Amino acid sequence: MDKKKLQIALYWGAACGGCDVAVLDTNEFILDVAAACDIRMWPIAADGKYKDIEAMADGELDLAIFNGAIRTSENEHIAKLLRKKSKTMVAFGSCAHLGGIPAMANQFNKEEIFEKAYLKNPSIQEGNAAVPTPHTRVEAGELEIPVFYKRVYKLDDIVDVDYYLPGCPPAPEQVKAVLKLIVSGGPLPAKGSVVGASDRALCDDCQRKKEEKMVKQFHRPWQILQDPERCLMEQGILCAGSATRSGCGVRCPNSNMPCRGCYGPLPGVVDQGAKILSAVSSIIDSKDPAEIEKILEGIQDITGYAYRFGMAASLLQRSVR
Repeated sequence: MDKKKLQIALYWGAACGGCDVAVLDTNEFILDVAAACDIRMWPIAADGKYKDIEAMADGELDLAIFNGAIRTSENEHIAKLLRKKSKTMVAFGSCAHLGGIPAMANQFNKEEIFEKAYLKNPSIQEGNAAVPTPHTRVEAGELEIPVFYKRVYKLDDIVDVDYYLPGCPPAPEQVKAVLKLIVSGGPLPAKGSVVGASDRALCDDCQRKKEEKMVKQFHRPWQILQDPERCLMEQGILCAGSATRSGCGVRCPNSNMPCRGCYGPLPGVVDQGAKILSAVSSIIDSKDPAEIEKILEGIQDITGYAYRFGMAASLLQRSVR
């Protein structure tokens, strides 16, 4: 260990691995990070054992970058361990920031999830009746696996977080800018800040022409031949840009896909999903309840659309079943 280098750890909780790929997508810059930092733990790229982290002195790490939500007892244990061993902790990506895609499971209870995944899944052997349990006795002894919690949590539900870097995944240029700032030793923003993102709405940075948003029908992106220069919402394609922070470079609309909301709510917004639903309701071109009902039938899974990334951070939180 080089004491002159920053000591950092990167870890994933309930996540897909895309956030780790976003760090690698900074390309050769990752070599500058490696030159300035000792990477003490990074499961996707470097070997490291939990016991090595447990053996560290409290605060020995300068920085912990945690991506992923908290779904299991293992996620919670490592989040608390890294918090204890780190001076600064960053919630990296939508899942750590808001719960992300894993928190969509909060619409269902644990039993429903296990039934779908282990009992009625077409890829499971017919007649299977086994579901995971934390402790299983076998001939060689007792097997232990993490406890599957009733719901998904965002990182700051479990530990104190210093900064939030949003996105699914965060844009590589934003990742690079944040890491550069940390490596340079420059003054950091106020604790609790959202970094690597803008305080403006994505709509403010989108260059598509905006006129009047009144629609009689909603479409999925593949269902119509869209005008590549016109606002997607005005064409009846649901886009979360009006209720989402900018900072990603308008990646999705510039690729003819609607904003999905992964950079999270704008400053001061309590519930991003409610803001998205408000935006949708405001553009329906009808005052007739029956017609409105028919127009809304064109939206597949409105809850999944509005709360795709923010269920764990929303007022809804989870199913109470």
